[in-house]
Amino acid sequence: MADGTGLETDRAALLARYDLDAGGFRTLDQITDFAAALCDAPIALVSIVEEERQRFLARTGLDAEETSRDVSFCAHAMHGSDIFVVQDASADPRFAANPLVTSAPHIRFYAGAPLLNGEGVPLGSLCVIDDKPREDLTPVQRQGLFLLARQVMVELEGRRRDQDIIARQVKDAEAVAESDRLFRTLADTMPQMVWSTLPDGYHDYYNARWYEYTGVSDGATDGDGWNGTFHPDDQERAWQRWRHSLKTGEPYEIEYRLLHHSGEYRWTLGRALPIRDDEGRITRWIGTCTEIHEQKLMMEEREIIAHELSHRIKNIFSVIAGLIGLSARQNPAIRVAADDLRDRIMALGRAHDFIRPHSIETGEDMQQGRLHGILEQIFAPYNDAGGNRIILSGENPAIDDRSATPLALLFHELATNAAKYGALSVSQGQVRIDVQREGADICIEWREEGGPPVKPSDREGFGSRLMQLSAERQLGGRMERDWRPEGLRISLRIPFRSMSRAKVEMA
Repeated sequence: MADGTGLETDRAALLARYDLDAGGFRTLDQITDFAAALCDAPIALVSIVEEERQRFLARTGLDAEETSRDVSFCAHAMHGSDIFVVQDASADPRFAANPLVTSAPHIRFYAGAPLLNGEGVPLGSLCVIDDKPREDLTPVQRQGLFLLARQVMVELEGRRRDQDIIARQVKDAEAVAESDRLFRTLADTMPQMVWSTLPDGYHDYYNARWYEYTGVSDGATDGDGWNGTFHPDDQERAWQRWRHSLKTGEPYEIEYRLLHHSGEYRWTLGRALPIRDDEGRITRWIGTCTEIHEQKLMMEEREIIAHELSHRIKNIFSVIAGLIGLSARQNPAIRVAADDLRDRIMALGRAHDFIRPHSIETGEDMQQGRLHGILEQIFAPYNDAGGNRIILSGENPAIDDRSATPLALLFHELATNAAKYGALSVSQGQVRIDVQREGADICIEWREEGGPPVKPSDREGFGSRLMQLSAERQLGGRMERDWRPEGLRISLRIPFRSMSRAKVEMA
């Protein structure tokens, strides 16, 4: 029975997936033995019909391993949905001249159950053959032959799945190998040094640029050998940072001095990110090393210049304060105003020193770039050995050079007034400052406690106008005073964007 060319091509490709040439059909031999016994037939076959032949994967009672397709009974049986029965082949015009009928094995009776895979594609049949004519199989034999045919397909589909798995694994392995080849090719063309590690941090790959830059031999920095190329003063720090990333899965980033092939240690920026699978497990780390030596030296030079300028500006503040003090001594009548002016100048100096610290150590001690840091500097003269009299609480937003000057003047005036007339003018008095973020604003509450009763002045002085100018015009905020019997309360609301240009989260 002939099929269309396209169908046969598809069947051939499908049959190839069952790896039928590998043999190992012991279970199918047991099925044909049982089918022959069940149907009381001398011959039982598992026949797979190919384009030009039918081959017997399992056979009972027959020596031949295959025949040509043009004499195949199974080529007819496989296209039906029921058992295909030939009662007497010698009397059937379709088969009377068939060599399998006219000569050995002298087929007379044939009954074949089709072998259909999961997609309904016919592969062949499970058949029983007798050399004597028969009317049919009994109902039990028909049912049994159907069930045995299904079991044949279970065995064949299991083999197909195994082959599909193997083929998929081979394909995946080839894809990984190709991906690895492309990655290495790409990495070798990059100007940066590129490396990768296993999930435990074992370095197993460096690109060509790494070996060119460091001058080490291939494989010399595999494993943990990479750390030996770092400057001795940077090795422990680099190890700690790397162990932290391996433990937490956080990105790795560090600046260190890497040994160049010239023998010079050059500043390098090292970075690495984890590669994760679908379940979030780290499968590999991919990292880069980028030389930043020239940029680092340039930044250090700029820092030296900035510190020198800072030092000179600070000296200018000191000179101005000194001139004011000298003028006050020569003109006692202006001494009070001169002292206030000098204190304000020094407050500006502290604000400048905070934003552009005179030394790295100073910057670290002053919580560089945070509101609490500059307030602690402004309030330092008002705290005694008994403890802080000005207590800060709440959030600690970032500030910069734009906001530091008005903030320094504003809180200097508040502290000075509290020391002259308010809570800080008596030993038991305190000032509490609370800072909170409310929407787009920073809200600061100044609350004096334990001081003498204070009443608002009938006229607005220079200090009050200076505070108003600092809070409202320079910072774009609002300031409200509440003269309470227990002490002055001031509420400040300053736009968050006025505190710092950078989008820095509050501490």
